[in-house]
Amino acid sequence: MKSIHTDKAPKAIGPYVQGNIVNGLLFASGQVPLSPETGEVVGTTIKEQTEQVLKNISAILETVESDFDHVVKTTCFLKDMNDFAAFNEVYATAFTNNLPARSAVEVARLPKNVLVEIEIIATVNN
Repeated sequence: MKSIHTDKAPKAIGPYVQGNIVNGLLFASGQVPLSPETGEVVGTTIKEQTEQVLKNISAILETVESDFDHVVKTTCFLKDMNDFAAFNEVYATAFTNNLPARSAVEVARLPKNVLVEIEIIATVNN
């Protein structure tokens, strides 16, 4: 197992790593819309927050020389399922070629009271 870290994505806010590579798969911890520089929440709308989450995921993928086309599974946590359509609009901008399998669920609360969190599993060559 190889742990992943990049300063281009937010530092873990608990006892976990940004991701681990095991048997050619990256298991990335859930990303919330935090600025990597400040650790503060970015955006107030589901669209703004989803954009930041995808930027954070992209940074982690770049660290292992991968990209959204290699993501095989996502799990998406939404504070309010009424945001589902707006969330999908932004989500679709990242996943354009190879669509991953996906689960999307509404949850009571997310860290720092954000509106969205996404975790991924992706293939890597490392």
